[in-house]
Amino acid sequence: MRLFTGLFILCFSHLLVNLAQAAPYTPDLAPQKSKKTATVKVIATADNAKTPRSTRHKRQQAPSRTTGSTPALVKKNLKKLPPETRHRLYSAHSKTKAARQDKTGKGLTLSEAHKKRFQHAKLTAMNKLMGQMGKPYRWGGASPFTGFDCSGLVYYAYKDVVKIAIPRTANEMYHLRDAAPISKNELESGDLVFFRINNRGAADHVGVYLGNGKFIQSPRSGADIRISKLSEDYWREHYVGARRVVTPQTVR
Repeated sequence: MRLFTGLFILCFSHLLVNLAQAAPYTPDLAPQKSKKTATVKVIATADNAKTPRSTRHKRQQAPSRTTGSTPALVKKNLKKLPPETRHRLYSAHSKTKAARQDKTGKGLTLSEAHKKRFQHAKLTAMNKLMGQMGKPYRWGGASPFTGFDCSGLVYYAYKDVVKIAIPRTANEMYHLRDAAPISKNELESGDLVFFRINNRGAADHVGVYLGNGKFIQSPRSGADIRISKLSEDYWREHYVGARRVVTPQTVR
């Protein structure tokens, strides 16, 4: 019995010694595991960071492919519409294009009869103007028998050759909706030229362009109807613009 007890104690002591020797090495396992975990996390994070960039890049490229095919898709879809609907759409487009046409009449295809009527209207207005040369200025005048002020002379020349209502003052003529604005380098004979002299409205004086940089006007009280040059310093400084009232669309 004593022998059995001694052997049991000896074995138990040996087991305790072995356990004591093995214990110091166990903590080293934890850091290694954490390093591996950290490595995995870093790699995973890097992969996650790359993913959104590639997604954004693909999303940015997508619209360019769609935009390029839009006109073709529209034409293709229009062909699928019923004939009546297609006709209405084309008619609306044509009307819009015609409404935007230049008021000056450029680009219009005129018949020979219309061309003659247009040229005759311009010539009639020019003859009426030149027939008043030397007559005195009269404020409010619009008749060869009494004399003319600046706008009265223009009113007299154009009131019977165009179908639009010609206003009676220079400022109203300048803002006339049916008159086409004309730049200085596009002036033609018969165009109205406007000046701002006394700061009354946008324009307070008007004459008619004759060509070659000259215009006819009824200037002021005490002066006669005369021809002047746009290149003169006085008129160049007070010039504000030009309008065209005689066009293929406006002649009677």
